[in-house]
Amino acid sequence: MSDSNRTSWQPEFIYEGGAFQSDYALVCDDAGKLSGVAPASETENPIILKDRALLPGLVNAHSHAFQRVIRGRTEYRTAYNKDSFWTWREMMYSAATRLTPEDVYDASRMAFLEMALSGITSVGEFHYLHHGPAGVPYDDPNLLAKEVVRAARDVGLRIALLRVAYARSGFETERNPQQARFIEKDPETYLKHVEQLIAHLGRGSSPTPGPPTGQPGWGGTVREGSPKNSAEPRRALPDGRVSALPLAWAGVAPHSVRAVPLDYLKRIIEFANEKELPTHMHVAEQPAEVSACIAEHRRSPVALLETEGLLSERFTGVHMIHVTPKAIAMLARARAMVCACPTTERNLGDGVVPVDEYFKHGVRVALGTDSHVEIDLLEDARELEYHLRLQKIERAVLASAEDNGLSAIAARLFASATISGAESIGAPVGTLAPGRPADFFTVDLNDPSIAGASEADLLAGIVFSLSKTALRDVVVGGKRIVEDGQHTEQEEIVERFKALQKKLWG
Repeated sequence: MSDSNRTSWQPEFIYEGGAFQSDYALVCDDAGKLSGVAPASETENPIILKDRALLPGLVNAHSHAFQRVIRGRTEYRTAYNKDSFWTWREMMYSAATRLTPEDVYDASRMAFLEMALSGITSVGEFHYLHHGPAGVPYDDPNLLAKEVVRAARDVGLRIALLRVAYARSGFETERNPQQARFIEKDPETYLKHVEQLIAHLGRGSSPTPGPPTGQPGWGGTVREGSPKNSAEPRRALPDGRVSALPLAWAGVAPHSVRAVPLDYLKRIIEFANEKELPTHMHVAEQPAEVSACIAEHRRSPVALLETEGLLSERFTGVHMIHVTPKAIAMLARARAMVCACPTTERNLGDGVVPVDEYFKHGVRVALGTDSHVEIDLLEDARELEYHLRLQKIERAVLASAEDNGLSAIAARLFASATISGAESIGAPVGTLAPGRPADFFTVDLNDPSIAGASEADLLAGIVFSLSKTALRDVVVGGKRIVEDGQHTEQEEIVERFKALQKKLWG
């Protein structure tokens, strides 16, 4: 490939494989795919990113984009005796029941803009708004899902649309009319709609990447990705040809054991396994959910999933807070994943994810911004450690006996925000390896939050101290969607969102 078909990005430092390197340029082809890295002295006409560090794009594995509209509007005590997740949920429903398709687009675009401005390049959208405000289905059952995908594409993010199955209010629980927009009562209807969404997005399975490639070499010339080891994401086209690097794809998301009966749940996961789709599910977020599952199935949620053969390496349990050591071992054996959402979990009073035990058992942990009370995935990363420090009254909880560097904990947390997130949603990203998309972000080394950091402690500074004011560039598929801290459509997106908020709450 000629140099005219390449773009080179030359920052002060590039982070890959657990270390920062200087005097190199990141090279991508005209399709937005990484070719590799090359010494800065050997690249022609690179884009100079002065005083900036370049890192793989962050992956937000759990989002409810429409919930961006309720930020700041639930922070008060209700008439209930005790505020909790369940009282917050009723307030959230009051917004969910009033959103039009265009409102969903504007709310989603605002959430995705904020993600882009914080270094997120891929998102897993746990989408459960399906019908009109009164529960009447639209002519197109995927209308609202398509509006969310349109919003992500217009901002420039990759998106896994994790279409939610929701069948009931709960075991022996009276129907809640505020959930009418979510309900698809039988698996046949739900799966038909999932297949229609897959066809719309133009793919039959998710772009599941191969295993992490580790740290690439940093020597002599540009290193080309090869079909054998580049783990290039692939998707089938109608004529059988193969394309790479999709911006949108589908997955399945049975909402929870309380919202999906067991037979329905088994049908969904059987379908997902056949299609090799990512599968996400809220699991053990609340003690009441665990108690209800035991009452219905005589087993806890994780035990139910394990004994029914529903756990796999494509399964991600979101939250996974109220679990036992036995349940953690079950997840590890199945190579299932966890998605922690610490900012939301502390906002809702859910509890603390036992990440130290997950890591000890080799369970991969991804991160999500969930209800969007704040969108800052690096804040979520540091909270994994900080919440445990408060709980255990000690420091460096997530360190291991083998750690011998300044950034060992930071590297572990950053991997959750990148590699593990990518594996969870089936995204072809997470590292800067050849053959992967050119998805990355840069930070200003002169920003007050990290100024003075050395090469050795820069990652720890970024993970534990970085302010979002330091974010300068965000690139997805080789295309810069944020430049010098601004998105090209930022003003219009914000104005539309302000108008929506005035309509909803003014």
